[in-house]
Amino acid sequence: MALRFLGTTSDDGDCPTLYEIDGTDEILVQGDREADPQHLVQLRDVKPSETFVRVPRSLLTRYAPRSAAPELQPFASVSHLFRDFRHTAFRLETRRGYASDRQSPLWPKWLAGEDVAAEPANAWRQNVRAQVENGKRFERVRLVDEPLTQGQRFLLARAPSNVEAGEDIRHLPRSEAHALRLPDHDFWLFDSKIVARFAFDEDDTTLGVYVTEDPAEVLAACQTRDAAWHHAVPTAEFAKRVASTV
Repeated sequence: MALRFLGTTSDDGDCPTLYEIDGTDEILVQGDREADPQHLVQLRDVKPSETFVRVPRSLLTRYAPRSAAPELQPFASVSHLFRDFRHTAFRLETRRGYASDRQSPLWPKWLAGEDVAAEPANAWRQNVRAQVENGKRFERVRLVDEPLTQGQRFLLARAPSNVEAGEDIRHLPRSEAHALRLPDHDFWLFDSKIVARFAFDEDDTTLGVYVTEDPAEVLAACQTRDAAWHHAVPTAEFAKRVASTV
């Protein structure tokens, strides 16, 4: 089962850190092993398989979930949020490719060298335009590799259509994201209140979303958004950088 990074109070990337074990209701704690013999003799009901670590209280206060693990839901279960949110819908994209892109009818056209930047309006872009006209914001930060993967180049080629509809899409090198201790999972954050975290299989196919209003999850998503947005580069500027290196 995969581990999902929840957060750390360490500035240099070392422990202590919290992870969630996907598909379970368990949290993995990373920290310095307890070695004080006076403490060890006071522990109760110790099993041979158990070990003990120290973590600061602030780590648990900031990042430990406060509610039961959410159940996996179909992505369609959150479709109404893209209309009903009041202020901002933010997306973090972390994967090197998406099955939905490779299955798009535009994929073979792009591989053949066709321009896929100007697409006719579809339901997604029509809704984006309508919400933006009502004063709302759609924001994305896409983590990108150096050099870009094939999937990332496809998304960059398509980005002008979404930007024209009103999305603010920005790009952040994965190396910077790692230095910022950003998570490695995709999510939508609605109004700094609701998190819809994606689940994917090994072929980059969306399995569904975990939807939560857990304060710790929401806080972590807000902190991720703020850090990513501050360092990410708008699409037009990023495209120029990529073009200059080709």
